[in-house]
Amino acid sequence: MCIKKQYVKNKPICKVTFRLQKEVALSAKAVKIVGEFNDWSIKATPMKGLKNGEFKVTLDLDVDKEYQFRYLIDDMRWENDGNADKYVPSPYGECENSVVVV
Repeated sequence: MCIKKQYVKNKPICKVTFRLQKEVALSAKAVKIVGEFNDWSIKATPMKGLKNGEFKVTLDLDVDKEYQFRYLIDDMRWENDGNADKYVPSPYGECENSVVVV
């Protein structure tokens, strides 16, 4: 997993690219990123499948904020990002949510 941040000059925006590696996707048909930036919608932000088996998406996020998120793989399995800036307990059970800080 990889998170790449690219700050935009003259705008309070950061282009954040999220990449889910093939080893985590495990031949997934579809991966979505779900988090505070899309009101935790499981339909709002599908990731693009790459030929090498990875999935990626780039989002424009407001700077000076933190966003909790997780990956939803094939609408069945939740995964965190191993390279998240930090992790916080989920309000829905024993798992944690990934956090990206921009």
